Amino acid sequence: MAKIKVLIADDHSLVRQGLIQIISLEDDIEVVGEAGDGEECVQKVKETKPDVVLLDINMPKMNGIKALRKIKDLDKSIKVIILTFHEEIEYLFETFNLGANGYIVKDAESRILIDGIREVNEGVSYVYPTMAEGDQQQLHKLKHFEQPKEMIDHKKISLTKREYEILTLIADGLNNREIANTLFISEKTVKNHVSNIFKKIQVNDRTQAAIYAFRNRIKSV
Repeated sequence: MAKIKVLIADDHSLVRQGLIQIISLEDDIEVVGEAGDGEECVQKVKETKPDVVLLDINMPKMNGIKALRKIKDLDKSIKVIILTFHEEIEYLFETFNLGANGYIVKDAESRILIDGIREVNEGVSYVYPTMAEGDQQQLHKLKHFEQPKEMIDHKKISLTKREYEILTLIADGLNNREIANTLFISEKTVKNHVSNIFKKIQVNDRTQAAIYAFRNRIKSV
């Protein structure tokens, strides 16, 4: 029987090595590659053609949100499990809406990870049990997820041209220093713009801002 081919994408080497050790104990799963950033992840997907990608959200060069979109554009049959520290339910729904097949927090037990890989490979949506609260209705909602009616209409938000530029760079996974170097402005100026953007689009962090940009087509892949 063919083994489930897994690609691991996380910017922390120790995390990758730990995941490799966990997966190596299973007879039906094998790690075919690893990546330390989003760009490398997409390239490794092309090279190794995995069945399942374990994908961190917060990575350099290209964040997990953009990498998820690119992976799905390459091959929708590739399953993607978001592996993250974010336990907020809105991250779960938004990443599923962008094409994720599973969502597991990093402090989960190893058996949760292995079960998730197997189930997602079989075409079943998998959510870290405590997030789904053991309620199958949650999984049903994920499969039929629609944007909430109260979603902000980005056309009515008065972002300046510079703020739009910075938001697209946030969606690409750039930090404040990288944005400053790209736009030839000070890091302090970028920080002020980011703060204003967060207030205008009503988000709390860069991951939510990136999701917002993709969801509202402010940033294409």
